[in-house]
Amino acid sequence: MADITGRDLIAYRTARFFEDGDVVNLGIGMPTKCLDFLPEGIDVWVDTENGAIGLAGAPAEGEWTDPDVVDAAGAVSKLRVGGCCFDSFTSFGYIRGGHVAVSVLGAYEVDQEGNLANWMVPGKTAAGMGGAMDLVAGAKKVIIMTEHCDKKGSPKILKKCTLPLTAANEVDYIVSELAVIHKTDAGLVLEELAPGVTVEEVVSKTDADLIIPEKVGSMI
Repeated sequence: MADITGRDLIAYRTARFFEDGDVVNLGIGMPTKCLDFLPEGIDVWVDTENGAIGLAGAPAEGEWTDPDVVDAAGAVSKLRVGGCCFDSFTSFGYIRGGHVAVSVLGAYEVDQEGNLANWMVPGKTAAGMGGAMDLVAGAKKVIIMTEHCDKKGSPKILKKCTLPLTAANEVDYIVSELAVIHKTDAGLVLEELAPGVTVEEVVSKTDADLIIPEKVGSMI
C-alpha cells in the first residue's frame, strides 16, 4: 500500500479507526470511500441519519432494490441482511443517545479548538445543515476527512474557523492526504505523516498551531 495517495490514502487511513461491529455514519462524498478500504476482519454497520442502519452501497446495474431505501445524499442503496429502516424520530434518538461509534465528515474548515465548519459558505446556496450537527455532537468519535488545503492552496486547518460552525469542540481526528492530526486537550498533535511527507511541509500548509512529538508515525 506504499503507493496509495490522495483521497484513497485518506480513506485507507480513516478506515483503520473502525472496529468490528461499529455503527458508522459516513458523510456525503469522500467518506463513503472508506468502505473500499476496510481492514480484513472488520465489518461495520453503515448508518444514514434519514432512517436506516445497514446500507450496503449502490445496486449493480439491473439489480433490484427498494427505491425508498436511500443514503444521506438521496441515492438508492442496498440494505444488507439484518439492516432496517425507521422514522426520523427514532434515527435522531439513537444518534443523540450516543449509539453511533464513528461519524466521518468532510470539512470546509476545522480549527485547533476542535471546531468544525462544513455546511455553508456565506453568499452561496446551501441545502441546510441536515443531520451534521447531531452526528458530530452525538457520535463517540468524530473524524474529519479533508484535503489539507483548498483549491486555492489555502490551509483548511486553522487557528479559528471563519465560516458558520457545524459544531464546537467536537472533532477528534483530522485525516488529510498529508497527515493524521489528533485533537487533544493540549491542542492539535501531529501523529502520522504520509509517505514522503515531512513535518516541515505539514507545518507550512497548516494555519493552526501543531504539537510535534519526538516521534511521528506513518499513515501506512
